[in-house]
Amino acid sequence: MSDSISDGIVKQNPTWLITGGAGFIGANFVKHILAHRTDVNVVVLDRLTYAGNLQSLVDELAQPCFEFVKGDINDADLVAKLFAQYDFTTVVNFAAESHVDRSILGPDEFIQTNVQGTLNMLQQSLKAWQDDFSGRLFLQISTDEVYGTLGLDDGPFTERHAFAPNSPYAASKASADHLVRAWHHTYGLPTVTTHCSNNYGPFQFPEKLIPLIIRNIIARKPLPIYGDGQQRRDWLHVSDHCAAIEFVIANGKLGESYCVGGNNECTNLTIVEQICQLMDKKLPSSDGVATDLIAYVKDRPGHDRRYAIDATKLKSLGWTPKQRFDSAIEQTVDWYLANQSWVEAITSGEYQQFYQRQYQHRLGEE
Repeated sequence: MSDSISDGIVKQNPTWLITGGAGFIGANFVKHILAHRTDVNVVVLDRLTYAGNLQSLVDELAQPCFEFVKGDINDADLVAKLFAQYDFTTVVNFAAESHVDRSILGPDEFIQTNVQGTLNMLQQSLKAWQDDFSGRLFLQISTDEVYGTLGLDDGPFTERHAFAPNSPYAASKASADHLVRAWHHTYGLPTVTTHCSNNYGPFQFPEKLIPLIIRNIIARKPLPIYGDGQQRRDWLHVSDHCAAIEFVIANGKLGESYCVGGNNECTNLTIVEQICQLMDKKLPSSDGVATDLIAYVKDRPGHDRRYAIDATKLKSLGWTPKQRFDSAIEQTVDWYLANQSWVEAITSGEYQQFYQRQYQHRLGEE
């Protein structure tokens, strides 16, 4: 069953369904839309797993154009009832298990949520809209990890790259993306897919690199770096990603996919060292500099060496990232330092068990 936590929505406006809207990117997107649009309602459907947090949507819960529903995208009856109640014009499917390490430890849940859940959302959208697709859109939020890995001299990923997923997480997202494509070409469902690079910014669960490093520096705990730390990623600030998603909803061509990148390619070690420098300035410690905490650990299985995005296709329509990494990473550090109560609330319980399984045996912690 679901829990409805709002006073209702503005009935005359079109309504968007945001699945996984209490997670990192989903919550930022909800905030972005409600801050920039007065002509849409937003309904969030989220199961509130370890990474979903209603504290990320405290301000939005009080808005009359916003509704929260606790529930699973695999719950066909619930999703059908929501379509009947709200007559959604747009579905933005963020809901996913997204951490590669967790997918290695337990791939079953990734298949259940990312593949079966996406299938259910496609089926329910098709049933609700099949009499009239006009003005409807199913937007699948995917990842550049479906393309596999790049060599140092390879050109960046484009929409023409073949899928070559190397982790259970990436394979589950690639499977979902294939379903989305098939439902468009077979049934005519109006779909678009986006493939983003690594996101960073406020409200990110601290199992991911940047908030994990910030949190461990505060606690003066080891900073685990996989392998040699030379894995390269293109870092995209979540605000640029949210703007890109809104742009694709308005301007994307049905049946197409769009790569979204931040033009900020660097190594994991460089990211960690930059955060260390910022933290030394903002939170100096008598125990030494933060880089002293860096601990190289055994690399994870199948770790992709490099991702890079060529967003020319999306830029040709008029979108471009606005955030510069140097200033945006400092803003991100400032946000986490100012919001430690949010971090502590979301990192209790299950996350502690995961952290112990994932890192302590590598670090030799007791």
